[in-house]
Amino acid sequence: MTLSESEVTAGLARLPGWAGDTSALSRTVEAASFPDAIALVDRVAVVAEQRDHHPDIDIRWRTVTFTLSTHSAGGVTAKDLELASEIDSLVTG
Repeated sequence: MTLSESEVTAGLARLPGWAGDTSALSRTVEAASFPDAIALVDRVAVVAEQRDHHPDIDIRWRTVTFTLSTHSAGGVTAKDLELASEIDSLVTG
């Protein structure tokens, strides 16, 4: 079930650096180097596989953009907020 606009807004308030609406959430991160960016993507891939919930990922040298949406539901769900929080842990960890 997709989240309402107010639910997404409340969720984003707990996720600094993330933006979005009921259709998708996104965050762009700049890594120290290209290998660090790839390592971050690799860590996110492991978590995404464990959760069976996969972000769209765009890599531009050291800049990585994660976009989350539950395609099968047609928008943002609780799964997206949970994965965003996990990604934050990996970015700062």
